[in-house]
Amino acid sequence: MPSIEERQNRFELRTLLETSRLLIESQDPDFVLNNLLLITMGKMLISKAMILICDPVTGKYTVKRSKGKGLPGEGEELSIGCSADVLNQAAISVDDSSLDIPDEWGTDNDGLLFNLRTTNHHLGFLYLGKKGNRLPLNEIEIEFTESLVIISSVAIANSRMFKEVQSINRRLDRKVHDLNTLLELSKDFNMMVSMDDIARTFKFAMLGQMLIRTFFFILDHGEEKTTISVSGIKEIPSDETEELLFDLDQVTYVDDELKKKIPFLEENDIRLLINLEFQGKKTAVVGVGARANQEGYGESEANFLQSLGNLALLSIQKTLLLEERIEKERLEEELNIAKTIQQGLLPNPIPTIDAFDIAAINVSSRQVGGDYFDIVQTPDDGHLFAIADVTGKGIPASLLMANLQSMLHALMPMDIQLNDATLRINDIIYENTPSDKFITFFWGKMDSDRRTFRFVNAGHNPPFLLRADKSEPDTLDEGGVILGAMPSMMPYEEASVELNKGDIMVMFTDGVTEAMNIEQTEEYEEERLAECIVKNRSLNAQDLMQAIIDDINEFSQNIQYDDITMIVLKVR
Repeated sequence: MPSIEERQNRFELRTLLETSRLLIESQDPDFVLNNLLLITMGKMLISKAMILICDPVTGKYTVKRSKGKGLPGEGEELSIGCSADVLNQAAISVDDSSLDIPDEWGTDNDGLLFNLRTTNHHLGFLYLGKKGNRLPLNEIEIEFTESLVIISSVAIANSRMFKEVQSINRRLDRKVHDLNTLLELSKDFNMMVSMDDIARTFKFAMLGQMLIRTFFFILDHGEEKTTISVSGIKEIPSDETEELLFDLDQVTYVDDELKKKIPFLEENDIRLLINLEFQGKKTAVVGVGARANQEGYGESEANFLQSLGNLALLSIQKTLLLEERIEKERLEEELNIAKTIQQGLLPNPIPTIDAFDIAAINVSSRQVGGDYFDIVQTPDDGHLFAIADVTGKGIPASLLMANLQSMLHALMPMDIQLNDATLRINDIIYENTPSDKFITFFWGKMDSDRRTFRFVNAGHNPPFLLRADKSEPDTLDEGGVILGAMPSMMPYEEASVELNKGDIMVMFTDGVTEAMNIEQTEEYEEERLAECIVKNRSLNAQDLMQAIIDDINEFSQNIQYDDITMIVLKVR
């Protein structure tokens, strides 16, 4: 029959086995600590005990469980001075000289500290005072307690690990949820082509997903800043406030210092600011107030808001680009119509005049331009030749060119001299166009005798007249100031020349003489034009004009910066 000692050993063994099963299977650290304290106190009849858990960052100990008079209360922070050797011992007496325990512990320098530890980490201590009979723990009781402490340490470490895994799983679940939400929102945003729809979806996401009642979304699209979506804000931020908001970092938590700098943030209780970038440039800023569930903004929430803002921003940029594309296509269509109309204002085909070989061309640097030429028969069987260049390019210049054409055709049937007609055209243009718009204009009339050419030059590039018996061209300069620059104060001068067989007249705009080389350091200029005319004087009008264009293209390497217009007239 087993002895009392053997039966006691078996009982303690069964107790340890049962306890180890309960503790190791438990995932609750409170359950582990309670059982550790109650089992040791109950088995050894100890009147006071406590469990201290170490903070690995500060090195201080927190009282997690405390039973008995005179001991620190649960939750108090305590300090223990001890060496690394102490942390490697299973149990150590409180009055050991290698320990530094404050007097306020209330241990009366008696009892033992049992080391709660795993293979790699020190977790804390179990303090046990003397037994109720004031006797110290015997060797068997110490061994039992050490075994129980080892089991409890493993259980505590496991429960900590379990809690950490739980926390990681919760964060992962939140991440998955956020990603799914962002995925669904991205699908919604991608389908939207309306700024109002984007703002509405962003607002619903802030209210429904993040429980944020106060927020704003400000977009900077170059020319101005626009509040795209807003909720709970007392008033829209001023221009000065917007500039300050866009100067902040990508993620900014609002503190007292920032509230003083930007009072708008304190007035609206804004907690977090997020700057959003598009193609490396700060393009939008999102500000949010407190959440309805009173939760703060951690890194995860800030990342979600940043991703949500980027989705909205990308959708907005896509919408703006789509609007620009539609506007561009509409403008292209209108320009094509304008080009067709403008081409219809130019003579086509070029009229034929007895005794003259005539060629003319207009090449716009854009779809529509400001250059103009005309050749039209007058009621007295003469012919008007006109060439002009309106300041600027594009649609404004083409509209002014059309006005000039209509005035010229309106004055043509009237019995009026060229100089008087030029004066009237100047006054009409001056009175009806902006001050920065004017026209250089040259026109002349070939009389019915087909020999006399009367002309007026209103500030235009003087046409070249190359006589058949000369090696250098003359220029037709007589006239007056450019049209539209000022009201008529001086009459325009009218001059005339007699044309003979073999004479060549070349009228042109500054797109010819101001054509630039590839380096944009040199212009084509009048000298090159005169040389080209003289060099190719034997050609007919069409071929001579083409020779000039080819020479310009060779000089500029086919890069055109301005409209090119020419009329070439050669006397047969």
